[in-house]
Amino acid sequence: MKPHCCLVLLLSMLLFTSLSRADTGFRLQQFDYPYPVQMFSLNSQQKTLEMAYMDVAPRGTANGETVVLFHGKNFCAATWKQAITLLSEAGYRVIAVDQIGFCKSSKPLDYQFSFHQLANNTRALLTELGISQFYLMGHSIGGMLASRYALLYPEQLQGLLLVNPIGLEDWLQKGVPYINIDTWYQQQLKLDAEGIKRYQQNTYYAGEWREDYSVWVDMLAGQFKADREKSAWLSAKIYDMILTQPVVHELKNIEVPTWLFIGAQDNTAVGKGFADERTRSRLGNYRQLASITVSRFADARLHLFPKMGHSPHIQSPELFNQALLKALRQLASRPKRTD
Repeated sequence: MKPHCCLVLLLSMLLFTSLSRADTGFRLQQFDYPYPVQMFSLNSQQKTLEMAYMDVAPRGTANGETVVLFHGKNFCAATWKQAITLLSEAGYRVIAVDQIGFCKSSKPLDYQFSFHQLANNTRALLTELGISQFYLMGHSIGGMLASRYALLYPEQLQGLLLVNPIGLEDWLQKGVPYINIDTWYQQQLKLDAEGIKRYQQNTYYAGEWREDYSVWVDMLAGQFKADREKSAWLSAKIYDMILTQPVVHELKNIEVPTWLFIGAQDNTAVGKGFADERTRSRLGNYRQLASITVSRFADARLHLFPKMGHSPHIQSPELFNQALLKALRQLASRPKRTD
């Protein structure tokens, strides 16, 4: 290898390390979002909290429709950047929320996290914004939350769109041992940028890596850099919520018309690392879970991305956006709810 090539490689590695370990602030104060961020004040569990969100108006001819976006656990509202731009240009109003405990929203350490509570918080925000009918799209844990929202408030939803949602299987039922919050906390204290990148490459992007993915490593690692102990504790409590509050057994009760967007190379399974080898081998098979899950819903369709991982909307925005617009057109053509 030529000397100048070695120098370029070294500089690239140093640049990645410095960026991915930068302090972005515990509430991402130093991390820019693609659109202006607003704060909704709410009282919850004897606390006055702030819920961050982006409210993006249509850029194209307004169609009078709204799409609400729920992020995943290691994601934020900002990770919907390409989808927000597409939807806005297609005439939709877009609301992208940071849930309490995540990203730019308040992060109370003694909060009782539940999917019911987070859904209720979001409903309060949408009521404040005067939004009573909308399409709801959730990714990863956001898909699990969106499913719970559809069970709690089905009258509000014109359609449900789930992007590689987690919770398509009950991990405890399948043999993952219960993991207490203290154990999760000790594990999360060890989180670093290199480990984040390795996990995202293998799970989110089906083994591939592009430099534009690094920003999402920076975002997550930056919060831990700002306050490792608090970030690890919140992460532990959220993992406990995910593992102990399954929604898969209730998917059959969701009557809202649903689209599943599944990257078939995904292998996400919460708690898999704590399970024995035999149990691990049976978890996180998204190609199989996709076909099983679509049959669980009363009214669902599936769009499979055979070569993609956990985050198809980031891995291939063009292909994902084509499928998303097709799904929204199909949902819009259905008879409107009258109840």
